[in-house]
Amino acid sequence: MGDAKTEWGISTKLIMCFLRHLSEKSAEETLESALLHKEKIIAVGLDSSENGHPPGKFFHVFNRVREEGFFVVAHAGEEGPAEYVWEAIDLLEAERIDHGVSSVDDPDLMEELREREIPLTVCPLSNLKLRVVEDLKNVPVRSFLEKGILVTLNSDDPSYFGGYINDNYLQTAEALQLSRNDIYTLAKNSFLASFITEKERNFFLEKLLNFENSFV
Repeated sequence: MGDAKTEWGISTKLIMCFLRHLSEKSAEETLESALLHKEKIIAVGLDSSENGHPPGKFFHVFNRVREEGFFVVAHAGEEGPAEYVWEAIDLLEAERIDHGVSSVDDPDLMEELREREIPLTVCPLSNLKLRVVEDLKNVPVRSFLEKGILVTLNSDDPSYFGGYINDNYLQTAEALQLSRNDIYTLAKNSFLASFITEKERNFFLEKLLNFENSFV
């Protein structure tokens, strides 16, 4: 991480995640170990197989996570139901939802995400590979955009799911026939959803806008 910053100007912070198929006690032990490296960690999340492991299972340990000053994220609504997204934002107080595609099944949840400006980090090629959807046309990115939800495109694990971020943008844009403004909005949302300082956010948003305007 230090070399990337020095040599390439790439800043990095880690999101440490609990494995939800393990116990809350295991998560508590993981958190204790992670605190030794607290300066490198920006957020704590929840991942691994959703079904049968609702976010509420980790209610107490995420209270501690927030007390330690970390941002909270959670995988929810990928293979699990929209109810898991509700639990993540209400019980864990997640500030960002990873995946969240099943949110489209619950109009009230869609409105809640919009009103509270809770981002969704959607991973289209991952969803396709894991058969969350049968076709990229079924990834609800357009629905999220139309509802004013802060949706972003992401690569998840590129080596496993067959595509880096550019591949996700290109293939999703083609499948959903996204406009140039849609693509700009998705890129802009990624900075709005990022856990960076306001100064950094404004810097990158200005660079993005200048890049977009160069094509006008």
